[in-house]
Parts: sequence; structure tokens; C-alpha cells
Amino acid sequence: MSRTVVDAADLERRVKDMYTQVALEPHARYHFEMGRAMASRLGYTDEQLDAAPPASIESFAGVGYYFGLANLRPGERVVDLGSGSGMDSFIAAHKVGANGQVTGIDMTDAQLEKAERLGKEHGFTSVQFRRAFIDETGLSDGCCDVVISNGVINLSPDKAAVFREAARLLGPGGRLALADIVTGVPLPETVSCDATLWAACIGGAMQRDAYVEAIEDVGFTVTAMKSNDEYRFLSRSAQNATRDYGVQSVSLLAIRN
Repeated sequence: MSRTVVDAADLERRVKDMYTQVALEPHARYHFEMGRAMASRLGYTDEQLDAAPPASIESFAGVGYYFGLANLRPGERVVDLGSGSGMDSFIAAHKVGANGQVTGIDMTDAQLEKAERLGKEHGFTSVQFRRAFIDETGLSDGCCDVVISNGVINLSPDKAAVFREAARLLGPGGRLALADIVTGVPLPETVSCDATLWAACIGGAMQRDAYVEAIEDVGFTVTAMKSNDEYRFLSRSAQNATRDYGVQSVSLLAIRN
């Protein structure tokens, strides 16, 4: 299970600062890739990307592709944990159609403001965005059919709480489809106590088997999991962590028991 080994308030501030910049300055240099070329390499199709506002794609900082596992259907209700500037939420809205509903959850004001503006400008009437934390969304029990998330849960200091929240939002048979960063071996405390490394998507990464166990402990069965070998970090420190600790992106599907 996850264990808080970092200053949660400091981590929240650093994550908000970083993803405010991602929203406002998508073409600045970061330690991770962003944008359409990266999304295409991960597996997003042109049809999917064409369904999302271009400005949401510019600020896309996800780590993998899970829509093939999620298998979203018309009329379904979706909650996107850590929706950012909204690219995945908009793609999900296109898949569930006018009779479906997508709710994006994010804690960063600049990301929410951008996503809400883009949704209105591009006529996404079935998408709403909500300021909340991914482990405490404020939504009602069993409110959705599918929970999605892309590269965000690794930033949480209490991943078990996030998975419990996902389980609460879903009824039996509901689907959790996500992409996230995990490791091959547990991280040493010199890494896992460093809020800067957490905000860089490294310090908070759980060991892969422990990550699956944390999901299944709260009432899911993981039915599919794959590595996103096309995802890569840009900074030297992140590349070194990838080599030393087996840091990688994975996508998975879990079914609510």
C-alpha cells in the first residue's frame, strides 16, 4: 500500500505551480514531453485527437494511452481524475456522445479555467469540470460507469485513498482505466521524500506489483495491463531514474467487484 513520505502541502504547491505553467505555457521546456506528436506516439488516433480542441492537446501531459482498454460506449458516465486542460475528457465526451456525461476533476485553477473555456468555445455540452482533489471529488456514490486517469495518481501522496475514491464512484462492474508511472523496484527514501522529484512524476511512483495490489485491495480486479514503451522523460535526472529504478509508464484496466 502507499505510504506518505513527503510533505503533502509542499507537494500540492509544487504540483500546482508546475501544471499552472503547463496550462499557460505549453510550449515551454519541461522534463516531460507534451502535445500532439507525443500523444500520437502513445497510441491516440488522428480521429480521437481531431475531436479535442487543439489547445487542450498542446497542454496534454499524460503518460500513456488507455482508451483501447476503457472501451467507452455511448451514454456512459465518465469521471476523469486529474483532467488537466481537458484533452482526455473531450475525447471521452466524443465517445460517450450527447447522451453521456464526462466530469473532469482537477485542483489547479489555470488548468480548470482553460478546460472550461475550451469546452464552451467548442460546444462540449456534455462535459463539466470540477475543482476538487482526485481522492475527494465530492461526487455521489456510484455516479459513473467509468473512471479514467492519465499520469496523475503517481503525484498523490495517498494512492490508496485515490483508488478507494474511484471504487466509491463506480458501481459493481464499473471500469477503472488509467495510465500512470510505476517502478521496477521500490524507491529509496532519498527519492521518495523529495517533493521536487514527486512533482516531476518520479518520487511518488509505486513499485508495479504494489500498485496493482493497492488497486485490488479496495475492491477491483485488474484484468489488463501493458507497458507504454513509447513514453519517455526528457531531463537527465528522470532518465537516470528510469535506468536505476525501472521507472516506466503502464496502462491498465480494473473492474469493480
